[in-house]
Amino acid sequence: MGATTAAPAKGKRRAAGPLFVAPFMVLFLLLFLAPLGYAAYLSLFQERLIGGTAFVGLDNYVKAVQDPLLIHGVGRVALFFVIQVPVMLLLALLFALALDSGLLRLARVIRLGIFVPYAVPSVVAALMWGYLYGPDFGPFAQLSRNLDLPVPGFLSEGWMLGSLANIVTWEFVGYNMIILYAALRTIPHELYEAAAMDGAGAWRIAWSVKLPALKPALLLTLLFSVIGSFQLFNEPNLLMKVAPDVISSSYTANLYAYSLAFTGQQVNYAATVSFLLGLVIVIASYAVLLTANRRRTP
Repeated sequence: MGATTAAPAKGKRRAAGPLFVAPFMVLFLLLFLAPLGYAAYLSLFQERLIGGTAFVGLDNYVKAVQDPLLIHGVGRVALFFVIQVPVMLLLALLFALALDSGLLRLARVIRLGIFVPYAVPSVVAALMWGYLYGPDFGPFAQLSRNLDLPVPGFLSEGWMLGSLANIVTWEFVGYNMIILYAALRTIPHELYEAAAMDGAGAWRIAWSVKLPALKPALLLTLLFSVIGSFQLFNEPNLLMKVAPDVISSSYTANLYAYSLAFTGQQVNYAATVSFLLGLVIVIASYAVLLTANRRRTP
């Protein structure tokens, strides 16, 4: 009797699994796969003055890989990634280690203060820093004039990429710090005690115990940074209003796709650029994972 009642109950549990997953799958299909498929469909067509929309196959992709504006935009965000991400992750790591050490006073206040910039919307952050960078009324410019010093050209062509990197670093150091700090809190304290009994000091424990345990979290933050760097949009889009001679509509690949779609009305070509940008992100992310896995294997 017990076996006969257990079998229907087990069958009900198996049938309930897909029902729990169904809401996610429906949303995933409607909000991700369907728009992605439609964008792929659009990228195979082209608007022509004579004849209307025409199927062109992969012609848009051939044009895009030879587009100097797209190539320069991707190269610029790649340089941005190489410069900004190491600085951001190093600061996040130092802050996380300092908070985990237990030597800081008011650690909760400091942790909140570092994390608060992440809660500021990127649009607000870009507007705020745009004012601070301003060569006319910005506080740095006014201070330089009062001291009879040259006004720093934060919005000039040579400084612009560094200025953008500073904004993004200010925004996301706290976010990455929280990920690393949470990973540090999961390390068993027995490892620290064993290292201390072997004569290891605080620096040695941080280098030999904490950093190896942080490798998965560091890899996660690095992957997030790859995706975020190549999708750079809000900051250059807003600073373009105050420095139009430096930031063009093709300054980054994401900004270029947006300008093609909503300013140039080239929806089909914009879909192509977006797909190629997604491919670049996938390749860069895979390269990071492949490099990390090779270093793990003896």
